[in-house]
Amino acid sequence: MEKLSGKTLMSKNISLLFLRLFILTFLIFAAAGTTYWYTGAGSSFDYAILIDGSVSMLAEDYEPNRLEAAKEAAISFVDAFPGQANIGVATFTGTTFIKEKITDNKGNVKDTIEDITIEEVGGTAIGDAMVTASNLLFTKKEGNVLVILTDGQNNVGLHPFDAITYLNDKKILVYSIGIGTVEGGAFIQGSDIVSRLNEETLQTIASETGGKYFKADDVNELKEAFSSIAKSKTKRLSYHLSIPLMLFGLSLLLVEWSLMNTKFRSIP
Repeated sequence: MEKLSGKTLMSKNISLLFLRLFILTFLIFAAAGTTYWYTGAGSSFDYAILIDGSVSMLAEDYEPNRLEAAKEAAISFVDAFPGQANIGVATFTGTTFIKEKITDNKGNVKDTIEDITIEEVGGTAIGDAMVTASNLLFTKKEGNVLVILTDGQNNVGLHPFDAITYLNDKKILVYSIGIGTVEGGAFIQGSDIVSRLNEETLQTIASETGGKYFKADDVNELKEAFSSIAKSKTKRLSYHLSIPLMLFGLSLLLVEWSLMNTKFRSIP
């Protein structure tokens, strides 16, 4: 301590202050269960194809319409695997419909995709569909890949962004494929209602889950997107940082204690 004009001033030790702040920061993040998410190489995967089955998929900005183009591309995805592949299929509108559970029977998967039609339930619940399909289709802890094909127009249920944390906790990597053009397409005869692609939602879903977003302007680009996904060997991985952060915080606490009893020791 120093004396100035008869007043006692506390020693201003900035280094100890910053050290204490670092200690508190590490311990807080450790207690919060901080997790580092990253993508790494893998060899064993289960795939779930989630196809928008709402009425907007009848839009004719694809030939003959979005749904038929999506089905054709999804079948090419199944054929893109030279050997065995574990694939499940679901569609969604305001609710989710499990069409085929994870199976290695490609013939059954292709037949299921071919039979997909527009569902009568109104609305489009992308967030609910991602969570429901993940719960009902995936059984492994890692190596799960969700491929979602939609125009990105979510209007009911859980917001897609709110589903991202859940998918990350389940280590599910999401590839999103945007189907729809900038100009959009009419899907109700005699009406001027147009459905357009909402890319922002699909880009965020993919980037926040470690996957990739594909924009497809026609059937060929849809097939190319599926082909890229089939060739990818990336899986969603995580590393829990609680223990390293806790140990680092306790180490700094020990350093602080040592400094306070040596260099910065208060002399009576």
